[in-house]
Amino acid sequence: MDFPEYLSCPVPILTHDTVQLAHGAGGKLSNEMIDKIFLPRFSNTTLEKMEDQAVLENPGGRIAFSTDTFVVDPIFFPGGNIGDLAINGTVNDVAMSGAQPKFLSVAFILEEGLPFETLHRIVLSMEQAAKTAGIQIVAGDTKVVNRGSCDKLFINTTGFGFVPEDVNISASNLQLGDKIILSGTLADHGMAVMTSREGLSFQSTVRSDTAGLNHLVADMLAVSKNIHAMRDPTRGGLATSLNEFAMASSKGIQLYDDKIPVRDDVRGACEILGIDPLYVANEGKLIAVVPADVADSMVSAMRANPLGKDAVIIGEVTDKHPGLVTLATGLGANRIVDMPVGEQLPRIC
Repeated sequence: MDFPEYLSCPVPILTHDTVQLAHGAGGKLSNEMIDKIFLPRFSNTTLEKMEDQAVLENPGGRIAFSTDTFVVDPIFFPGGNIGDLAINGTVNDVAMSGAQPKFLSVAFILEEGLPFETLHRIVLSMEQAAKTAGIQIVAGDTKVVNRGSCDKLFINTTGFGFVPEDVNISASNLQLGDKIILSGTLADHGMAVMTSREGLSFQSTVRSDTAGLNHLVADMLAVSKNIHAMRDPTRGGLATSLNEFAMASSKGIQLYDDKIPVRDDVRGACEILGIDPLYVANEGKLIAVVPADVADSMVSAMRANPLGKDAVIIGEVTDKHPGLVTLATGLGANRIVDMPVGEQLPRIC
């Protein structure tokens, strides 16, 4: 597997090559792991105090707060790994309120026997993702569990940021005539994970879209603060997020199949596996619902950002079929896009 250049930093020299149960016991080995693996990568004046909490400056106003846990399998996949996924996922959850994420905490559950080389690669990618997003990791925790009690490692991240004045983004805000904007191609992340799983022999070029979207959101708010709703369509994909919008606002949403961008290789992988791209997880895309009079200028601003270069209007809010999402197909039919009943793609994030 090829890794980005920033992941080539030598693994620190530790007493052991793999994680031991004693690394979670709070003694010398715990301190060694923290000092040599985590602190060099996440260091800042708040974290370096090594308190049981982070004391942070609050400029006043509203705070956006989110927490998430990442259990993706495999932990390395084309385009990313569980580490940058954890950072980007929580950054995006906070950013979807219009907030600029500022601080994160990170907690690791490590399986006994995990190679430190693997952990080091993941921590390096987290460092890079945090730098790209412009956030600080200010608190953390590590726990070590017996072999077989978790699959290599799980990561929990909690983040918060500050919401600008006059920004009120909520799924309940949809208005008739609003336009639905998608920032780019669908299903890249879910298919990258699926096609790299053991037992699936794909010769695929599909790569995850994992990325922090907070700078893209800032560009959008510079055009207009009147964004009615916004969401990153992760588990359950575009279909689930838009159904949540429709139900929360008691409005109908009309989509147009020929407007929804899906890469050819992603579409091919979905067809082989019998999966609808509308229900596949994304980790570097967003949906925005905006008034019709700002939609075109919003799309133009998004396309000027590399993470929004494929932004497009894919539908609109309507007074028909309140609480439902419908899709106009190329055959002239209009079908209901319902919520998924179960988990199509387990352990995608």
